[in-house]
Amino acid sequence: MSKDSLLGVRYFFRGLGLITKPGVRRYVAIPLAINSLLFASLIAYGWTILGQLREATEQWLPAWLDWLSWLLIPLFIISAVLVLVYGFSLLANLIAAPFNGWLAEAVEHKLTGQTPASMTANELLRETLRSLYSEIRKLAYFLVRAVLLLLLFLIPGVNVIAPFLWLLFSAWMLAIEYLDYPMGNHGIKFAAQRQLLSRRRWLGLSFGAAVMVAMMIPGLNFVAIPTAVAGATAMWSEQLRKKQDLTPGLH
Repeated sequence: MSKDSLLGVRYFFRGLGLITKPGVRRYVAIPLAINSLLFASLIAYGWTILGQLREATEQWLPAWLDWLSWLLIPLFIISAVLVLVYGFSLLANLIAAPFNGWLAEAVEHKLTGQTPASMTANELLRETLRSLYSEIRKLAYFLVRAVLLLLLFLIPGVNVIAPFLWLLFSAWMLAIEYLDYPMGNHGIKFAAQRQLLSRRRWLGLSFGAAVMVAMMIPGLNFVAIPTAVAGATAMWSEQLRKKQDLTPGLH
């Protein structure tokens, strides 16, 4: 646990160095432009939502629970920020999915000298459609569980721990999100990806937590997505691929 909890963070920051390497940089430009536009929108929209959330929380609490506002309002604000950050991350990845797949290929080639087999034009189109389908499937997986977690915010007492459960869930989803690119390039299906990552759960959670924090830091958030793709590819190549190779049928 202790080793993996630090290793995932290191892989994220390793990705920051990888996206500046020759042969990799050109795959970063389009995702970076998409991220810049969407995160700028996040900042503008987020201020409005957070103000409305604060007012709604103060009105929702009965008078005899006013003393809880000092605790619940910050927790709700943190949760709202996480929802917005992860929601915009999903949208950015949906748009940039094909480019992120190519970025993962370029990073894997830089690290190992190998890439998935080259594709014809028809295969490239199918791969692009696969990437989009994978993003939609991850979105559905996220929404079902997010709704259940958000319901916890409405249960008195339980709503105090709900933000912390949301933090864990967000870190897990972000790990799955970015590991999908190198794994998907090798034909590993979504269910098998989750199964493989669950064997190194703390590795995935620490990596996802690093991505989540980076997305909330001005400046770093603009390069967080390509950095996460590169870091996840390094993590896949060096930590998870061997486990996959030793497990027949994990596709």
